[in-house]
Amino acid sequence: MRPSLQRSRLRNRRLSNLRQRRQQHLLDVKVRSRKATQHRNRRFLVLFSKLALVIALGAGIYLGAREGARRFFLENPDYQLRTIAVQTDGMLPREQILQTADLHESENIFRVNLASVHDQLQQLPQVDEVQVVRKLPGEIDIKITERKPIAWITGESQIADPFASEAAFLVDARGVLMKEKKLLPEYLGLPLILGCASESIEAGKVVESFEAKAALELLRMSTRSFMQTRFQIREIDVSKGFCLLVTDKNHTRVTFGFDNLEAALQRLEQFLIYSEDSRRELATVNLLVQRNIPVTFTKPAAEVINETIKPEEAPRIMKAIPVHPLPKTPSPSIKLHASPSPAPVPHTVPAEQGRKN
Repeated sequence: MRPSLQRSRLRNRRLSNLRQRRQQHLLDVKVRSRKATQHRNRRFLVLFSKLALVIALGAGIYLGAREGARRFFLENPDYQLRTIAVQTDGMLPREQILQTADLHESENIFRVNLASVHDQLQQLPQVDEVQVVRKLPGEIDIKITERKPIAWITGESQIADPFASEAAFLVDARGVLMKEKKLLPEYLGLPLILGCASESIEAGKVVESFEAKAALELLRMSTRSFMQTRFQIREIDVSKGFCLLVTDKNHTRVTFGFDNLEAALQRLEQFLIYSEDSRRELATVNLLVQRNIPVTFTKPAAEVINETIKPEEAPRIMKAIPVHPLPKTPSPSIKLHASPSPAPVPHTVPAEQGRKN
């Protein structure tokens, strides 16, 4: 028999010994596990090589882009900041705006952080809205909308002149407090909110008290066409704590509650129409009452004048008489050579004394 055939038969022959069969199975398992480990290591090496290649490629692109940006943009003299255009609708000076924004000419325009400039300018108490635009190659435009004050506010109960007082601050419709370095003449006619003792009044803060917010809301509502011409608020006293005591330009005192200001203004409008039709001026109106509202009217001017000037019951009658009695008239035949005496000087004396003389 051929040797190859004999070997194949021996391989195909079943092992009769159990121990031999187990040893043969363990050898097969070891061979398979070693191959699987080698295959796993090969896959991990390929994956790691790909990941390292991607990281190296990304780092190369980042460093190349950074170097290109530095050479072509950040260090390029064509992109130097040459013009800073500032536009504002108020009295905020240009120097203060540039100093707050920390902007300087001749610096690179791409190194300017527009978001930081916007946030720094927005912190100014006078600024309401800010727009910052970068225009290549070397210009930055800043447009500022300043806050419009609508009233003076103070914690004092009485103040003579808010224009010259250090305790009075300007406030806009949103309740932001301001302290202007340069006061405009139109600020003189702004209404005054008094008695905000519980409010922390500092420039840049927002009013938080319920009374101050109600006063600002009343000022906003009173700017309607009819109310603005007939009822112009000059002073709002919030020190009472339960009402708003309002005085207008005609010295009419109106008491408002904190609630339903719109309905209270409508009732006040009816009283103003009635006073115009009857040609009488309102003195006081208490709008805290829903029905049977207490109203008083001012006295007419003629009645006030008559009460002020009271004529005497029996006026004294004055009569002019000479101081010395007049001489008798000489006859025509007598000639007087002496110089004539000076004419007597009359003066005013009471009638009773003249009769006695």
